Amino acid sequence: MVYWRAMDDSLRARLRRHARFERAIRDCLDGLDYVHVDTPVLAPSLIPEPTIEVFQTEYLSSRGRGPELWLVPSPELWMKRLLGRGSGDIYQIARCFRNGDFGGPAHNPEFRLLEWYTTRGGYMASIDVAESLFSRLLEAGRSEGWFAADPGREDRLSPPFARLSMEEAFRRFAGIELSRCQNVQSMRAAGREAGIGMPADCTWEQAFHVAFLSAVEPALPRGKPLVLTDYPALVPTTARRKPGTPWAERWELFVDGVEIANCYTEETDSASLERLLQDEDARKKGALVPHRTDWDLARAFPAGFPVVSGAALGVDRLEMVFLGERSLEGVIVFPFSAIVPSQSGTS
Repeated sequence: MVYWRAMDDSLRARLRRHARFERAIRDCLDGLDYVHVDTPVLAPSLIPEPTIEVFQTEYLSSRGRGPELWLVPSPELWMKRLLGRGSGDIYQIARCFRNGDFGGPAHNPEFRLLEWYTTRGGYMASIDVAESLFSRLLEAGRSEGWFAADPGREDRLSPPFARLSMEEAFRRFAGIELSRCQNVQSMRAAGREAGIGMPADCTWEQAFHVAFLSAVEPALPRGKPLVLTDYPALVPTTARRKPGTPWAERWELFVDGVEIANCYTEETDSASLERLLQDEDARKKGALVPHRTDWDLARAFPAGFPVVSGAALGVDRLEMVFLGERSLEGVIVFPFSAIVPSQSGTS
């Protein structure tokens, strides 16, 4: 009986910590005058993303099998519709789903994703929001004793964030001048010259990711949260291109070497979005779980829509690094490895 009481107390403390973490996120964004929204986790079509496999289901009606549906890998497609209809600044902590075994301690097929969208400015303005969020979580952590066992972790999480452009990161850690590698041949050659193994038939995007994952990401500084800015525009996303440059208005946030957040100044031009969807739909044809493409997204924003930035932050990953856990299994109460035991170790 004493054993089970001790276990219950431990679980209760873990659940309290989990709830306190999420409440601090909501308190921060509510205080910044963002409006919390809820959107569906089911969708009749999705934004095509070639690197993501999805979960498929279907609706059963009294007349038989209904339309195919998919669990959303991000609430983006719904939230952009709200923005286009005049919602103003919004956020949500959504349940999202990405299929497949990514491996590693920072992946789970079902996860919490914080997305916020602001009409107050572009991608750099959203760094201020992320820093405010970290400050609010640090305040909660101090009051709850999250850093008692490792006081240095609080310093490593404290704003202001370090900032580094992707161009400088490649130059410093891989010896590659990205701005001079604007075609696949030059990108492959630069990688090989830097001692990075490049598949003979890889695309520009594949060569970029091989170089980033093998040479750049492992060398990123870990003393402070790091914002890596201005990704190559040759990597297709819904980020707006930085005028007169080969870069996109995009950043990613890394904490202790773990990618936590991704942010764009959103492309709102319907013609540009239509071309992107067509290209990505074509690249998605080889997916194990195909889905319909959300073509209507190209027209979500009316002409003349103001500059808007959107950020997606992995809440479970952020909680993991804030609490000093080594795996998402330390923060997700029912991780995939627990609900599907045969997959243990493949979260």
